[in-house]
Amino acid sequence: MKLTILSITIAGLLAGCGTWSGAEKGTAIGAGAGALIGNAVGGGTLGTVGGAVVGGVVGHEVGENQDKKKQGN
Repeated sequence: MKLTILSITIAGLLAGCGTWSGAEKGTAIGAGAGALIGNAVGGGTLGTVGGAVVGGVVGHEVGENQDKKKQGN
């Protein structure tokens, strides 16, 4: 049930991010995916939050790299 609610919440948040940069989208997607994976692997609050933090950081870096490529840097 928690997984379904989290998935619906993430989908709703991403639906309104048309003006977000790649870094912002990457952070949101990475945090959501990390939370799901962290909960599945570690379980509980610590696993979920830890996964969200790691996923958010990785997603931000990937998105920022994509932004730089689009700008030609």
